[in-house]
Amino acid sequence: MPEPLILLVMVGVFAALAVLGKLPLGVSIALAAVAGALAGGEGLALRHLVEGAFGFFDIILILASAMIFMKVLEESGILDSLVAAILRTFHRSRTGLLLTAMLLLMVPGMITGSSLAAVLSTGPLVAPVLLKLGLPRARTAAFVAMGAVLGMIAPPVNILVMIMGAGVDMPYVGLTLPLLIIAVPAAVFAALWIGRKAVRPVSADELKDLLPPGAADRFGVRRSLPIALVLALMIVQNLRLSGVPDIGLPAVFFAGSLAGTVCGRRFHFLRATQRAVAQAMPILSILAGVGMFIQVMTLTGARGWVVLAFLSLPSVLLYAGIAVGMPLFGGVSAFGSASVLGVPFLLALVNRNALITAAALSALAGLGDLMPPAAMAGRFSAQVAGEKGLGPTLRACAVPAGVLLVWSLAVLLSSPVLERIL
Repeated sequence: MPEPLILLVMVGVFAALAVLGKLPLGVSIALAAVAGALAGGEGLALRHLVEGAFGFFDIILILASAMIFMKVLEESGILDSLVAAILRTFHRSRTGLLLTAMLLLMVPGMITGSSLAAVLSTGPLVAPVLLKLGLPRARTAAFVAMGAVLGMIAPPVNILVMIMGAGVDMPYVGLTLPLLIIAVPAAVFAALWIGRKAVRPVSADELKDLLPPGAADRFGVRRSLPIALVLALMIVQNLRLSGVPDIGLPAVFFAGSLAGTVCGRRFHFLRATQRAVAQAMPILSILAGVGMFIQVMTLTGARGWVVLAFLSLPSVLLYAGIAVGMPLFGGVSAFGSASVLGVPFLLALVNRNALITAAALSALAGLGDLMPPAAMAGRFSAQVAGEKGLGPTLRACAVPAGVLLVWSLAVLLSSPVLERIL
């Protein structure tokens, strides 16, 4: 079977199982890989499926350990303390409150590289506060969704870039500034656009009703130690000091998790770990499925055909395909968009700075978490905010998401200038 038809079979099976069959995305993309191997005349190709499933094993370890760290912060009351500190500091300033709330929403995504992790961890803490401050439900859901997506894009952990880097043998270094250039302005705009007119300042008396129930400051500065430890270890590793071993991000998050067990209220560490892994399992299965998908595309020649097809496009059509294709494909899976489309686009733009290009492409792929049919960030954010339908949430996200799309393309197009500056 010709390579274009093999790819069409794979994408068709994936879409049919995920959208029509309502199967989990990880299972759908794994079965699509099996269908591609059969269509390419390779049989079940078990060796390649297993090899592909472990292709992103390092990223899976990072995500699992980061989810455990976030669950420890939640169970120990550290997240409650952060929300309380923000409210006590900025309850009289709408702008300060919105910007710090956006940062708090972004932190889990920055640590785990997953928008869903951000929605499920800090979303339930921030959404009730925004609602009590006067933000409508649809806008509250949009605020949470945009914070989750922007956190997934921001450094230090961007799984979308890791997936693209694995496809072109690009190490995950030197991406902090390019990712910050994209994420920070978009986050400031999204926070102020969604909430500036609706959120109201609160008095000291009203503040008492807004504070989370677990925010009592019984442990003082000890509660900041796990986060400080993780940040310190990340910084030390990025400095590449002689004599200092690179222990890896999973070990960094595990060290922070252990510190969290003695820096807050008591909790059952093993049960918290089990809940964190169970919460992360849908995302981990997607990564395993994406690895299978890419491996089968390579085996059958479909991946090479995609790369050559994009390399032969005129510049105008190439950028139009990037702007439209990556968010739309991300509507099924942002990770799938990064692997299936991100890698060929990165190769097609090989004459540009790879770090800036990968950062911009990751932002466009991340927008897929706001696109139907899956719209994972939008759908779960609506549930967290108590908004019944997905439509109002996505409409409230339209302007900030559009600004993020345009800004990402602007960064991509201006990469030669940015390369000289950075």
